[in-house]
Amino acid sequence: MKKCIYILFVFVSVSMVVYSQNNPNDSQLALQYYQDKEYDKALEIYKKLYNNSHSNVFFRYYIRCLTELEDYNSAEKVIKKQIKRFPHDLSYLVEMGYLYKIRNITDKSVEYYDKAIKKLEPDQNQIIRLANSFVTKREFEYAEKVYKQGRKILKGDYTFNIELAVIYQYQRDYSRMIDEYLNLLLIDDSYIQNVQNRLQNAVYSDIDNKLTELLKENLIARIQKHAGRTVLSELLIWVYIQEKNFDSALVQAKSLDKRLDEDGVRLIALGDLAVSNNNYNVAIDAYKYVIEKGIGSGYYIEAKNKFLNTLYNKIISRAGYSRKELLELEHSYIETLDELGENNNTVQLSRDLAHIQAFYLGKEDESILRLRRTLDIGGLNGRQIAECKLELADVLLFAGDPYESTLYYAQVERANTNNPLGHEAKFRKARLAYFTGDFRWAQAQLDVLKASTSKLIANDAFDLSLLINDNSALDTSEAALRLFAKADLLIYQNKDSLAFITFDSITDMLPYHSLFDEILFRKASIKLRRGDYSSAVAYLEEIVKDYSWDILADDALFMLAEIYETEYKDIEKAKELYRQILENYSGSIYVVEARKRYRRLRGDLID
Repeated sequence: MKKCIYILFVFVSVSMVVYSQNNPNDSQLALQYYQDKEYDKALEIYKKLYNNSHSNVFFRYYIRCLTELEDYNSAEKVIKKQIKRFPHDLSYLVEMGYLYKIRNITDKSVEYYDKAIKKLEPDQNQIIRLANSFVTKREFEYAEKVYKQGRKILKGDYTFNIELAVIYQYQRDYSRMIDEYLNLLLIDDSYIQNVQNRLQNAVYSDIDNKLTELLKENLIARIQKHAGRTVLSELLIWVYIQEKNFDSALVQAKSLDKRLDEDGVRLIALGDLAVSNNNYNVAIDAYKYVIEKGIGSGYYIEAKNKFLNTLYNKIISRAGYSRKELLELEHSYIETLDELGENNNTVQLSRDLAHIQAFYLGKEDESILRLRRTLDIGGLNGRQIAECKLELADVLLFAGDPYESTLYYAQVERANTNNPLGHEAKFRKARLAYFTGDFRWAQAQLDVLKASTSKLIANDAFDLSLLINDNSALDTSEAALRLFAKADLLIYQNKDSLAFITFDSITDMLPYHSLFDEILFRKASIKLRRGDYSSAVAYLEEIVKDYSWDILADDALFMLAEIYETEYKDIEKAKELYRQILENYSGSIYVVEARKRYRRLRGDLID
């Protein structure tokens, strides 16, 4: 026991001495001197710290101070002592070689560099440490030699493909970088995610914008040479997706699916990605490919659902779609339901068809009957029931039955307390109250929803709450707001002409009301939906000109920029509008997207 106490006393005493010798304040002060380029002051402290601890960190700074002060002889002596003290740490040989290099003693520099490489042992960690020592000195060619020597002496146990690829990337030797990554995948295809991440970083850093083309050429050549290695085809699909070339990605995905006799899951994933990028044609082709595999495919029903939903989105995403197109779409839905039957696997199809029939074809009664029949299907889960009831409530409101609509919203809210579906039902119920002029009750519900965990619902609740609050505070009669809410309901019911008349009645009655910019924005949205871009632009420009200080100014600017970019193809005008958002509305929610689009249109490299 006494011996243990004595040992503990000695340990504590030694620790206190070491601490006093290497006070953290000393190292901080030395670093401050070094950063301020007061190398003589830093040198004295680092010399003391190094002599007390022989720490590698303090050694490096000690040597840097000596070389900055051009005291090369002292630096040489210190490095030689370190080499003698740590003979197995080859980085000190690199340090000596680099000292000779900055003194222009080339032969001695090469001698030490070569000596370090010759001393390498079949030790992966030692090889990586030595290569890193060369990299920190930007001696990339010697780092390459280290890895190649390591590859040789380890005899295939570890091939340093990633490490060499990084060295080649530093040197912008992209051809050899690509070779190393592809060679690695041929050795072990489990590295594909790692390789994708590194290639993505390399493409982002490629100021010449040549890497992607070089990668595709190399991949195509390798695929022809190694036809059985599917990992190369998978990487090529990934490259096409990165550059948004979904058509080429689809060709490769189909080829791979056939070669591996897959069930279409790859095509489903590609279709989903194409949809998220609004490339509906590629998505439709991908889903059709899976559908053509037949009902025996495990993804047949999913492909059918997604095919029809994408076809629907493709039609309504553009202005000027025809009733004939919608009737053909309705027919496709009905044919599919006849084929698959109305059951718990086809609930989404039934719900989507009901939505099209009510909101686009004016078949509200047929839509309501379909949704009631769907709710009678046995075995539906809670989510399916809630989604069908929400759709039914929407259709009932569209058809002019707000009372029964409210009942269904309330049922969904009660059955889904504290989850997004319940919050959505609560929001739609509050919106219905707004439509019918019950602003106080709507405001109370919206105040609760502002704290919803669903960002989308919270934002919708905030916007509607703000609309009610801003336009009822100064107008205690709320007459204008009631007319505005009535017009919003008419828009919801696709009665745009009546909505326009109602908006005009507000401006005729109260030409300077605070709702005027909201009315202009609603009119612009209606015209945009109908493909009347010139009228939409006129309304939006009026907001930007006369209401630049109000809440909708940045919304109007962003919508204008999108029209000029996507519809008019006027890139310069679009850039100007995006720049106005960045310069004049720095707090706008559109700033991030506006900056991204502005840089893309300007030709910047965007990650």
